[in-house]
Amino acid sequence: MRGKLSSVLTSVRVKYMAGMVVDATGSGMYLPLSLLYFHHVTGLPLTQVGAIVTTAAVIGLVSNPIAGVLIDRFSARAVLVGGYVLRASAFCTYPLVDNGVAVFAVVLPVALGDTSYPPAIQSFVAEIVQGTARDKLLALQRSLRNAGLGVGGLLAGAALALDESGFYVVVFGAAAGYLLSAALLSTIRPSAPAQQRTRVSRKGGYLLVARNRPFLGLTLLNIPTAFGYTVLSVALPVYVTRELDAPVSLVGVLFAVNTVGIAVLQVPVTRILVRYRRTRAVALGAGVFALSFVLFAVLGSVSTGAALIAGVFTATGAFTAGELLHGATASALVAQAAPEETRGRHLAVYQLSWAVPIALAPTVLTALLSLSSLAMWLLLAAATAGSALGVLRLERVLPQAAIHPVRPVASDEEPAVSRTSSTGKVA
Repeated sequence: MRGKLSSVLTSVRVKYMAGMVVDATGSGMYLPLSLLYFHHVTGLPLTQVGAIVTTAAVIGLVSNPIAGVLIDRFSARAVLVGGYVLRASAFCTYPLVDNGVAVFAVVLPVALGDTSYPPAIQSFVAEIVQGTARDKLLALQRSLRNAGLGVGGLLAGAALALDESGFYVVVFGAAAGYLLSAALLSTIRPSAPAQQRTRVSRKGGYLLVARNRPFLGLTLLNIPTAFGYTVLSVALPVYVTRELDAPVSLVGVLFAVNTVGIAVLQVPVTRILVRYRRTRAVALGAGVFALSFVLFAVLGSVSTGAALIAGVFTATGAFTAGELLHGATASALVAQAAPEETRGRHLAVYQLSWAVPIALAPTVLTALLSLSSLAMWLLLAAATAGSALGVLRLERVLPQAAIHPVRPVASDEEPAVSRTSSTGKVA
């Protein structure tokens, strides 16, 4: 019996990770070229294309609460698979686009699918694995998704190197990736407790989230850290090239250091972290982020070429370490802290702590950089350090099942089922 259960769980993990790799590869093909594609096929200025895509993204952000309701009503798997099919269908219509209105019509479904994905995937993981197995699966997911994004980018580059038809290869490749991911994940059945969870009415669902102060605290404390995550793509390229006078090529190398570091080290780091309280790992990750921002701030006073390059790599290494400590463990902590009956709504609210900083980061960080790069780094350091302290203070009010990863009963890799009531107490 034990061997049969282990075999089933292994099959679930293989299907899940295969779906994630295919998804990431398809996304990696399209994401770097999203604006360029519409500029190429319509001739619209990049600024206009960017405005259209941003508008669709904002509408998708506003629809986030609806995704939470749908997850609680119809299951995380239904929303996840539906989001994949919705985005794949939209991608298949991309070649028909020839004006701004058409661009908006096809990117809006993609934005809606993108918005529903984070709470749906976190809820789905919470349904299929428990305890330390959840942390490990999320770690493996982060690792393989980073690799998949990189492979997707290489495939897109190879397709575009052939001729202009490569744009269509990229679009249809992304659509195929979403459909294949949908097919793989649709075959995974959640555990019995997840299938039998109590359904709550639509009325009052978000009132339960509003009354869950520990969870709201966790959500608010994630905002500074989420801003910190955006540094690598928004602020660092500008800071390194303009403030430090480093070559543009260095930016790509720093991205590679971060991406490869996550892909290679996330799994072994998480295997160590599951021995400790999740809140401590999350707080440590935020604290290391703060340290990396202080290091970046100090670089502004370094003038020697060799010392400057060494300092940039050291600060980027610290930033990557913060991601390794925070990323997968924070996802596991939040998924367990969300009551099972309204998990979709809770995680939809939590997702706003990521979506809002990501949307605001280009404006906020570039404005701070223009005023004072030193002030920007020190402000980020203070905010993430404050977030770390806040998470530690929440330990006494968060559900203990969320704080302490529970080792599965049957084996180190099998899920231990634990149910959480709507009050956040372990049932």
